Amino acid sequence: GKPHEIKDESTGKIYTAKDIILAPGSVPFVPPGVTVDEKTVYTSDGALELQFVPEWVAIIGSGYIGLEFSDVYTALGSEVTFIEALPNLMPTFDREIAKQAERLLIRDRPIDYRTGVFAAEVTPGIPGEKPVTIKMIDADTKEHVETIEVDAAMVATGRVPNTSNMGLEDMGIETNRGFVAVNDKMQVLTKADGGDVVPNVYCIGDANGKMMLAHAASAQGISAVENIVGRSHEVDHDAIPAACFTHPEIAMVGPTEEQCIERAEKEGWTLGKSQGSFRANSKALAEGEGAGIAKVLYNKDSGKVVAVHIIGIHAADLIQECANAVAAGTTVKELSMMVHTHPTLCEVLDEAFKGAVGMSAH
Repeated sequence: GKPHEIKDESTGKIYTAKDIILAPGSVPFVPPGVTVDEKTVYTSDGALELQFVPEWVAIIGSGYIGLEFSDVYTALGSEVTFIEALPNLMPTFDREIAKQAERLLIRDRPIDYRTGVFAAEVTPGIPGEKPVTIKMIDADTKEHVETIEVDAAMVATGRVPNTSNMGLEDMGIETNRGFVAVNDKMQVLTKADGGDVVPNVYCIGDANGKMMLAHAASAQGISAVENIVGRSHEVDHDAIPAACFTHPEIAMVGPTEEQCIERAEKEGWTLGKSQGSFRANSKALAEGEGAGIAKVLYNKDSGKVVAVHIIGIHAADLIQECANAVAAGTTVKELSMMVHTHPTLCEVLDEAFKGAVGMSAH
């Protein structure tokens, strides 16, 4: 194509526009050696159209998607085995939250796991007749470790940009593993490092790889339109919350504690930490859901909230107050004096905010 033109491959029709926003999204990533039939070996797409409840299901990958589906499967009566290539389960989560999640979401359920191994070969089976075979190799040595036979296997190894057939290379746009490089205004760059802006072309959502979440894509789309009409805008990705819809839920905004420690060291500020507990919350106890914590990480020098991580009942709803605080640069002192309704779950956060300034009541 030419600048300002888009070709519809299905009809051959060419559309012209002054500005173009690329929003092709992503597709599930299937590792080499894994054969998907979307019946006994399937991605998250196939899992949503499950024809039967497997007695024993292996989930390859233990990120958001894998964890959410393990919650569903165990609720339906399945046994679950996680297969994770990295040394720890839930590798992208804050470590303290991941340990809590292992205790609340895995330990007391029919779930076991293998870490530090690749599912090198996955062969589909026939429901009720022939099992799925999974051959595992050591992630470091690549030596064969174990072969298991299960009723079904779900591939939850992440997603990749749906950009392969868009002709981007023909327009001089270099992608990295399919991801399109953009600047803070969502303008497409010819390459990630030192690339030039491609005039009038923007890319939002999973395809740019900045934050692969639906609400992040929506925010980026709004931002791109703002920039197109001449109102300069940049999305603050540190202030975008994320959630894992398990029972109980996990939610977070900002970096993990490990990343905060690195950032504080690099930028020369002191990291503060304060926690609130669902055990001390009357509504959580009334709901029979006293497990979990809310952890507030803040800049001790400025008092501003840097990140919040929550595991507990309705964590996905509670995180919004924290995301707003990060976005607005609100300090823990200011938050500690804001009145929270009693009795509500948000008092868990109130406890953490007050604890940050030495006012903790529990």
